[in-house]
Amino acid sequence: MEKGFSLIELFKLGGPFMWVLLAFSVATISIVIERCIYLAWHDCEVASIRDKIKSFLQEGKKHEAEEFLASCTHKQTVASVLLALLQNAKYGENRMERAAEAEAQERLRRMENGFNYLTSLSSLAPLTGFLGTVSGMIGAFQSIAVATDVNAQLVAGGIYEALITTVFGLIIAIVALVAYNLLIQKVDKFAAETSKAINDLVPELIES
Repeated sequence: MEKGFSLIELFKLGGPFMWVLLAFSVATISIVIERCIYLAWHDCEVASIRDKIKSFLQEGKKHEAEEFLASCTHKQTVASVLLALLQNAKYGENRMERAAEAEAQERLRRMENGFNYLTSLSSLAPLTGFLGTVSGMIGAFQSIAVATDVNAQLVAGGIYEALITTVFGLIIAIVALVAYNLLIQKVDKFAAETSKAINDLVPELIES
């Protein structure tokens, strides 16, 4: 029974491009962990705060609604969006909607910070892996060209480099893509619920 390779051995067999892939893997894991912590720490719940503000407005307590939103912690993300909506209500429907949308865009920008790096890594990692593949195959064929007696062991090193870098590059790309899609779903849900909350509260502010 053949002895398997350890990760360190595979890393060495993968050639110089494995160092680039290692940097990509560290960057991917770091971004995913940081974004997960950020989104978990920030409260993205919208419905409960929207309903409370709507209740205040129906009772004619706009000032109390503003005080409630101002007292919300920074982690309650939607509070600042709805506060911008209420504070600009006196300037008319168009102005308050634009103010709320601008604040919502800023909040979404902060939530999506780092997502562009994940998409870039999901593209660069497999390309780097394929570059390692080409490099390995070049080395393998070079060995064949200069050898007088060709055998499997002669070209094994180049083939290992070709296959290992491809596999590692694809693994990094898959992790980055899966993480991106899971995280963007949470952000998109928040964006949709925030937009609905703004649309629900605008009529109440116009009537008040």
